[in-house]
Amino acid sequence: MLRLAVILLLLANAGYRAWSQGLLRPWGLAPEAQTEPQRMHQQIRPETLQILPPGPGTTAPTPTAQPVAASTASTASGQTPDASAECLRAGVFDEQQADALRTAAAGLPSGSWTLEPSLMPGRWMVYMGRFDDQDALDKKRTELRARKVDFDRAGGPWEPGLSLGRFSSEEAARRELQNLSSKGVRSARVIRERPESIGYTLRLPAVTDALRPQLAALRSALAGKTWRNCD
Repeated sequence: MLRLAVILLLLANAGYRAWSQGLLRPWGLAPEAQTEPQRMHQQIRPETLQILPPGPGTTAPTPTAQPVAASTASTASGQTPDASAECLRAGVFDEQQADALRTAAAGLPSGSWTLEPSLMPGRWMVYMGRFDDQDALDKKRTELRARKVDFDRAGGPWEPGLSLGRFSSEEAARRELQNLSSKGVRSARVIRERPESIGYTLRLPAVTDALRPQLAALRSALAGKTWRNCD
């Protein structure tokens, strides 16, 4: 009986599969077709259907905004960057020189220049002097050459005198003084040549061909310093 039941179950499954797939349709046995042919008959001349672009009063989809390159934006606004423009700077200047530059640069276009402050560290010098006269100075130079010691003019208020080295810290200057002592230099000492102060750099970010002739007004106020490209 169990074998007969299994055979009947297999035959029933096979019959349902054949019926559901329409294999028995020639004998009038098949599921009802799930279609709506009446909709096809209700269409009116579907071959004349056309897709038209949006009209003047129709809002078209807005595309996602994309970043605009700076050069493109400048062109669109009618402001084309000057290819000849370059950034120039000069300095460093002390407070008095900076005041002279402010006066000289007052005639330049607004926003074309800036004076940028920065901290100038102090400077120390290994110094010999002041000497009584030129003969004493020349004698000391000859002595230093014999000892193979490099020197330079002390400059400024330290004349007549000699500099045996300039340093950004007092500690470094004293190390050099000790080194010179081992070479027989006895009369040198460490002095503070320049205290810590605020310095100023003159910066012109966009010097164009039209602006270059106006820079002549700054020549005397530059105090001998030259223009350099901004790095």
